[in-house]
Amino acid sequence: MKERIQNLIKLFQDKADCALITDDINRRYLTGMKSSAGYVLVFPEQSYLLIDFRYIEKARETVKHCQVIEQKGNLFRQFDELFQKHHANTIAVEAQSLTLQRCDNLKNHMKNYEFLTDNTLSQALYDLRTVKSPEEITKIKSAQKIAEDALSALLEKLHAGMTEIQVALELDFYMRSHGAEDLSFETIALTGAHTSMPHGVPDERVIQKGDFVLMDFGAVVDGYHSDMTRTVCVGEPSAEMREVYEIVRTAQDTARAAAKSGISGKELDAFARDVITQAGYGEYFGHSLGHGVGLEIHEFPVASPNRDQLLPAGGVVTIEPGIYLPGKFGVRIEDFVHITKNGCENLTNIPNSLICL
Repeated sequence: MKERIQNLIKLFQDKADCALITDDINRRYLTGMKSSAGYVLVFPEQSYLLIDFRYIEKARETVKHCQVIEQKGNLFRQFDELFQKHHANTIAVEAQSLTLQRCDNLKNHMKNYEFLTDNTLSQALYDLRTVKSPEEITKIKSAQKIAEDALSALLEKLHAGMTEIQVALELDFYMRSHGAEDLSFETIALTGAHTSMPHGVPDERVIQKGDFVLMDFGAVVDGYHSDMTRTVCVGEPSAEMREVYEIVRTAQDTARAAAKSGISGKELDAFARDVITQAGYGEYFGHSLGHGVGLEIHEFPVASPNRDQLLPAGGVVTIEPGIYLPGKFGVRIEDFVHITKNGCENLTNIPNSLICL
């Protein structure tokens, strides 16, 4: 955490005297502590966590590189005391997460200070969070291991007659009962024609023999998410289903082989999209190839036709091409990879070949 704070200071100190962090995820990133409230103030000389009575005992036990101060009485007076102590006049705030109402409240109560409301602080935090440390990768791998074990356990009992909701519950229960602090998002479990809806919601639809079952899910360990999608078949798929599956699989393999630092999100997306387009299914791949994963399930970097941002070494990004044929079926296969200088490390260990049960 100390290194994260030091790196953040380097990114904002030319424009501001202090960084005020209010976002829950960014606060956890800098302190290591999960909470639904609190403020981090970062000055070049010292950092502080202001947090209320509900969390103060935990904060004093767990937060090591910020001085912990209990939030009492007039919050703005406490801010003012710290700003004056460190001779701070310009305060950077998170433009991407601080609401207009809260920002106006700050300005109205603290008229003697200039609040830097451009993207300086948010961009600095996103730049830092995009490049994962070895410790962060270890946590992501731990989350992925739980999710993969959940899938393996499910496949032993997945059968025709189960409902989508039952499939989702099996995955959720396993992950939560085997070490996940939370689910990465609401589990998607779809079957039959429902699989043509990329983010469909599980319901009472029953799996039939010969149906695809599409499952998109993930676990959270110490704040870090995993994300994977597998499309399996209960019974024997049709020739068309096999053909589409193999096109998606080839698209994923092609993009994964191309993933490395220095490639843009647009270029990486094109490796998969070109395979699907050349096979005649381009109009049925309507979403981006991938997104970053870390303390949030969607963060930077992004692999999309509209993203010129270069993928950095240390970034984590999903590779999840899909083909969705309305009213018939859909296929999505999702791995996520750790970008390196010369390639990538696949963080997903379950093969992407078609599983038929």
